[in-house]
Amino acid sequence: EAEHPELKTPASPSVRVGGQPLTAFKQVRHEIPMLSLDNVFSGEELQAFEQRMRDRLKREVSFTFCCEPKLDGLAVSLLYVDGQLVQAATRGDGTTGEEITENVRTIKAIPLSLRGEGWPARLEVRGEVVMYKKDFAALNEKQEALGLKTFANPRNAAAGTLRQLDISITASRPLRFLAYSLGEAQWQPAPACTLQSEAMARLREYGFLTPPDGKLCESVQAVEDYAQWVREHRPQFRMEIDGAVAKLDNLEAQQALGFTARAPRFAVAFKFPAEQAQTLLKDIEIQ
Repeated sequence: EAEHPELKTPASPSVRVGGQPLTAFKQVRHEIPMLSLDNVFSGEELQAFEQRMRDRLKREVSFTFCCEPKLDGLAVSLLYVDGQLVQAATRGDGTTGEEITENVRTIKAIPLSLRGEGWPARLEVRGEVVMYKKDFAALNEKQEALGLKTFANPRNAAAGTLRQLDISITASRPLRFLAYSLGEAQWQPAPACTLQSEAMARLREYGFLTPPDGKLCESVQAVEDYAQWVREHRPQFRMEIDGAVAKLDNLEAQQALGFTARAPRFAVAFKFPAEQAQTLLKDIEIQ
């Protein structure tokens, strides 16, 4: 590439390395707000969530839910134009985030060019940047060996790594991106998706990882059962999770339901209680 700069492409492996440190992060305004989800903590609250959707739609639709574990990481938006990654941004306050394009390019799990062909002319992919538990443990061991500060948990480690002005630090740490939804999408020439589950399958075809062990649930009782299964298997997941997410599978119904000022009306997070442990106090030093 140094000898033939005209041959360098936006998807070149050299882009993954990380260049000169940034001086600051630019602000990016989200075309569609990146809102957090409302929480429920019981089957009764889940039933009330479904009833609100029925009351608002005032027509019969299939109340099938696309469910997945709720990842405990940092929400990120990726924008692809003609199949090429052109911009990445954090959620920020939901309306405006920070541009982290150069940092994101160093994450090998993120395709710089979409796989396959016939993608939307403009596609925004939303997902979570996480650090797997085993990678987090190895990073803390390395930090400790170097006499550097260790991280409290994988989420803090992922967030701190992604927001480094020195991109080489981001490139040196094991981040992963798992896609969970679409934002802006101009489908031509690609055929439009009509279901959330179809959109997730399309994202996997384009080269993205998606949250593991997702499931289609035909009723709110099935959603509650799924959330209980996720909670019981929480220790076995490779990344930290703090709940289960249920989204109405019908994308047209999603659009009709829309958003409140702070959350979508078609999706909800079934949150788990915080994990608890006992601590033994061994000594008190008086100074």
